[in-house]
Amino acid sequence: MTLVLGIDPGTATTGYGLVRLREDDSLEAVTFGVIQTSPRTPAHQRLLQLYQDLKAILLLHRPQSCAVEKLFFQRNITTAIAVGQARGVILLALAEAGVEVAEYTPNEIKQAVAGYGSARKRQMQDMVRVLLGLPEIPQPDDAADALAVAITHLHTRRFDKKLEKP
Repeated sequence: MTLVLGIDPGTATTGYGLVRLREDDSLEAVTFGVIQTSPRTPAHQRLLQLYQDLKAILLLHRPQSCAVEKLFFQRNITTAIAVGQARGVILLALAEAGVEVAEYTPNEIKQAVAGYGSARKRQMQDMVRVLLGLPEIPQPDDAADALAVAITHLHTRRFDKKLEKP
């Protein structure tokens, strides 16, 4: 069985979701949630909290691999810089833990989960619920997004392995 950590990066809120690929090829949501930091806390302290909380998740669950959403063009440069800083801290923690890392754009995630690269947020959340057999859409939204990132990685790896076989 394979355990993948999906991450939807942010400084104020970073979503995480652990998804297990079972031997029967079904998917299971192991756990999901968010790492939140206060906007009143200095940036360097927020990044430290993100780093420490992510390290704790990695130590507790020990995923085989991790998938992180790529930063896409943002109109707000301040937000883009903050998300870029959070991604840097996340990638550092993953590298330090020796976890295999993959990165996917929002459109790649939408395509892999909903079958449509321009899927709306509600469509994505409902597909995450269905694919993981959950009774309700995972909350908060950042956690649902992180589960979608993990699902994308599992689907991509499964597809790549099928292509490798003669």
